[in-house]
Amino acid sequence: MENIAIKRVTIRDIDRLRWIGRQTFHETFAPHNSEENLQKYLEERFSVEKLTSELKELDSEFYFATSGDQVMGYLKVNTGGAQTELQDESALEVERIYVLSEFYGKKVGQRLLDRAIRIAKEKQARYVWLGVWENNTRALRFYEKNGFAAFDTHIFRVGDDEQTDILMKRMLLFRE
Repeated sequence: MENIAIKRVTIRDIDRLRWIGRQTFHETFAPHNSEENLQKYLEERFSVEKLTSELKELDSEFYFATSGDQVMGYLKVNTGGAQTELQDESALEVERIYVLSEFYGKKVGQRLLDRAIRIAKEKQARYVWLGVWENNTRALRFYEKNGFAAFDTHIFRVGDDEQTDILMKRMLLFRE
């Protein structure tokens, strides 16, 4: 897909952000979670209040991947104290990259990851890190193809279900 634009999300985009966040999470994880746990997660993580708070966080940034008026996916990156775990001043966390399933294979995820890498370099981060559900083989292959390597695991909760995420990172070379 040639005409993919990456646009910074603002508070005015909250309804679209809430929709794309809920929709992509549901598409990705509904087959692997109970409806009860999935709904609890979506209500907690994608409420207007929660997203407003995240958008106001100075060390977090959201981006949409769009084609025309269509939002195809989104990215959330964190630095400093906004990082979910490591909170390493020399790192950038990719907390979320999600793409609507109808756009899989269209380079949308790659464009979002490329933006995250560019942001990390602009902020002079030494590395980029993220967490991927251990059973999301498609995402694991994507990140490995992009130079990420596993370095640890952590627990990710969907409702009352504890799931294991593989933590991955990619060191940055500033001449890339």
